[in-house]
Amino acid sequence: MMTFFVSMAADVLVAVLLVATIASSVKLSARINRLKADEAALRSTIGDLVVASATAERAIAGLRATLDECDRTLAERLATAERTSADLSAHVQAGESVINRIAAIVGQARNAASPSAGPAAAPAVPRPAAVETTVGNGERVGAALAAAQALSERALDRLRARAA
Repeated sequence: MMTFFVSMAADVLVAVLLVATIASSVKLSARINRLKADEAALRSTIGDLVVASATAERAIAGLRATLDECDRTLAERLATAERTSADLSAHVQAGESVINRIAAIVGQARNAASPSAGPAAAPAVPRPAAVETTVGNGERVGAALAAAQALSERALDRLRARAA
């Protein structure tokens, strides 16, 4: 009988060990499946990173091209601004010259119309020469000068008429 109990105990022990082995095999199988899923997710993540890095490289190349274009455009605009500044400076100088000539004409007209001087003593007002300009708007400056001359001559005529 003893052999029966020993045999039965051995069978129960084998059965328990088999159940423990099956349980640990199931756990290991679940872990292996999770690792495989993590590997697939990791491969997917690596693929996404490769795509993202390629996109970033293209974007950087595009930004460099845009930066180069902006640099060229800025250089062109600066050169245009410098030319415009030089043109404006020339126009301002021409305008100052016109204003100085108008001031001289008006000063002579005031001197000619002063009460101490008679109409016969009025000096002849010299007509200023046409303004020489090398800029593209020389016609405008010349027209302004002609208008200023005509205005000053009319004012001088009125002053002479009052003095007479």
